[in-house]
Amino acid sequence: MKKSTLLLALLFSLPILGFAQTEFELKPSQSMLMTGKGPGQDGTINPYAGQDCFAIVDNIGTSEVSVRVQKMGEVISTFSILGGNSFTFKLLKDQELYLDANENEMVKARVSYALERPKE
Repeated sequence: MKKSTLLLALLFSLPILGFAQTEFELKPSQSMLMTGKGPGQDGTINPYAGQDCFAIVDNIGTSEVSVRVQKMGEVISTFSILGGNSFTFKLLKDQELYLDANENEMVKARVSYALERPKE
């Protein structure tokens, strides 16, 4: 009886464990690591970690969000996404992805990943 109860509990919890947060609200001047450091440190789960992929950042708010890509602490590129827009870019396997809010406004963004560039 105990084994079957444990098995049922495990089966019902597996789908919950597989989901990661994909939408984020950042306070003014806040930065958040999305991916690149590993389990327990990343804001999102990149299902393609360890290989090159595409990152899709959707600005679901009205304030501009800044995206920063780093490798071993060195900034590779930065770009901004205006409210209501999205941007897709190649994220190499050893790069870190950060979202940065501006000094004065909260930002809202959604982050996802794909092996192939999504069709526009």
